[in-house]
Amino acid sequence: MSNNNLEQLANSQKANAEVMMALVRSAFNGMEKLAALNLAASRDFFNASVASTQQLMNVKDPKELAKINSALTQPGAEKMMEYAKSISDLAASMQKEITSVMEAQYSSFAKNASSAIEKTTASAPVGGDVFGAAMKQMLQASTKAYENMTQMAKQMTDIADANVKSASSATAKAAAATKKK
Repeated sequence: MSNNNLEQLANSQKANAEVMMALVRSAFNGMEKLAALNLAASRDFFNASVASTQQLMNVKDPKELAKINSALTQPGAEKMMEYAKSISDLAASMQKEITSVMEAQYSSFAKNASSAIEKTTASAPVGGDVFGAAMKQMLQASTKAYENMTQMAKQMTDIADANVKSASSATAKAAAATKKK
């Protein structure tokens, strides 16, 4: 192996290590945010449970129990939807970070592959241009497939976000209807 090839290999490995570090850093940041979100939700649930239990223990008659029970239901449903939306937002944020890293990596790969194909085609013996053309077509096909997968992932994220918003709206309406009764 020539020094040039060893240098290219070392640079490629360094670039791959940097990408992996960026992905791991993103994953750790996401897990840290998820842990903080879960801890806050657990604390809120515990405090709400304690407050609800204290209210229920002070009930004197069945009418008051029904009134308190419906009043206690609404905040719980709203908190659950708030939690679900936070999880959805976190997942969308992580997906965007990871997609950004992967797009940069794929762009670099495509550029390097295209350059390598051009160099190989230029120095190839007779008939090497056919191989170069085939490699260019394969690179174009993989780029198109990558773009389609990226577009599909974005659509899936948009659909999930729309579903969370729709569920939040329905829950808010149901909670408002419960409160009016």
